[in-house]
Amino acid sequence: MTHTSEVLKPFMLGIDHVGIAVPDLEEAIRWHYDVLGLEVQHREQNAEQGVDEAMVGPSDAAPGGVLIQLLAPLTPESTIAGFLDRKGPGLQQLAYRVTDVTAASAALVEHGVRLLFAEPKRGTAGSRINFIHPKDAGGVLVELVEHTAK
Repeated sequence: MTHTSEVLKPFMLGIDHVGIAVPDLEEAIRWHYDVLGLEVQHREQNAEQGVDEAMVGPSDAAPGGVLIQLLAPLTPESTIAGFLDRKGPGLQQLAYRVTDVTAASAALVEHGVRLLFAEPKRGTAGSRINFIHPKDAGGVLVELVEHTAK
């Protein structure tokens, strides 16, 4: 892998969200509300990714602000179920907002960075996503998120 400090710089908008794997989504939502005062900003099931998810944040969060993504498995075979089996509940990924996930992915591959998907997939709220392999990102699963117009 070629190391360069500016591969994603032309595409980077900032941190989008932090993903937390949880075994029980309702319990996690309740805890984040009761203890931290965070409210559900968006909720959906993504069958392709095998997750039931909720994006939570402050009620007065600015549009486009950083959120917490709570991820529970839809099936025992889902990636999140595997994560919970191996590591238990906790931080699962760090997501960065980019202007163009396809171009950002191509730039990374050109510099020898491994991605989990050959082509972007559908993410939360119709976004387009891809992931940098944790072995190429210091052990962290890094998600790239491009929000699409609604």
